[in-house]
Amino acid sequence: MGGLADYAHEQANALAELGVAVVMLTTAQHLPRANRRYQTRPVLTDSSGGSRSKLARRISWVRCLLKNFRTLNQEIRKGDYQTVLLGAYFEYFAPLWAGQFRSLARAKVKFGAIVHDPVRDYVLGPRWWHRRSMAAAYSFLSEAFVHEEIQLDTVCPMPALRTTVIPHGPFYFPDPTESRSQTRKKLTIPENAFTILSFGHIRDGKNLDLALRALADLPSVYLVVAGKEQSSTQRPITYYQELAGTLGIQERCRWIHGHVPENEIGNLFAGSDLVLLIYSKNFRSASGVLNTAVRYRKPCVASAGAGNLKSVVERYKLGWFVEPDSLPALKSGMELALRAGINPRWDVYESDNSWQRNAQLVKERMFD
Repeated sequence: MGGLADYAHEQANALAELGVAVVMLTTAQHLPRANRRYQTRPVLTDSSGGSRSKLARRISWVRCLLKNFRTLNQEIRKGDYQTVLLGAYFEYFAPLWAGQFRSLARAKVKFGAIVHDPVRDYVLGPRWWHRRSMAAAYSFLSEAFVHEEIQLDTVCPMPALRTTVIPHGPFYFPDPTESRSQTRKKLTIPENAFTILSFGHIRDGKNLDLALRALADLPSVYLVVAGKEQSSTQRPITYYQELAGTLGIQERCRWIHGHVPENEIGNLFAGSDLVLLIYSKNFRSASGVLNTAVRYRKPCVASAGAGNLKSVVERYKLGWFVEPDSLPALKSGMELALRAGINPRWDVYESDNSWQRNAQLVKERMFD
């Protein structure tokens, strides 16, 4: 599982509750969830990196990508579907796969996409190819769903594309199965130690190195890092472990490397006092980890560029927002969290940002 899969599950369930017949295409490795209210079809292929070279993995990934889009095209035609919602917009190699969907769009198939990351600044290949890919990936869409008001960069004018702001609802993972004391004992963390949790994929843009440097000046604070590397292009967890050793804080760091089972997520949040969401200035999206923290009522220290994360943390007082990519700002924010109280507006956030509202807006645009 991951943020996008969790989001798709919650959204599909909410749409199904509104009477929409949802069929979700998945990979065979994606096991159906017990509490789903929608159908699944495991017809997509999962690209496995294995132990091959980086070039071989990339070639395999591209082949898998193109094959899955061909499969989607075949499923739409075979099932005579008239409405297709892509769980995430992305542009990679779109000139090679978007044409088949433009053909379907001309045949009155309606396409929409959740644009989780509206600022597409991760470039694969030459700049001109990146721009052409962005335009191609938007070319067949009539509906784009975002989590914050934004003028999408579609490269070319696309007057038929409508953009709608929808909320990102909380993730409803299971209740904790352990007490705070039990979790801390298992992690060998003192009962009264202030403990910070960094949860989710380990990648450069989450500024874990800054967190470790800040921790060096906060001798009473412990840090739990739980997640796996996002890709081979990012610094591995060993980089951060070695940095912790260099800084002399390894005794106050706990590393849970790999996928965290759903029934363990609640224990990690329950055993922590604060959640780290210190993204770089290039992050301008909604955060799935924030919506997990909301579910477990844990405040955060957050940073990011202008976007949904900044807006909701400040509007609902979900934590302390600090200047991104700044060690002094992060240290100040963490020190403030240590000594100051906060009264997050959890219930108001959940009311304003429900999956029911998300699904209602999507249904109005896509299905009504």
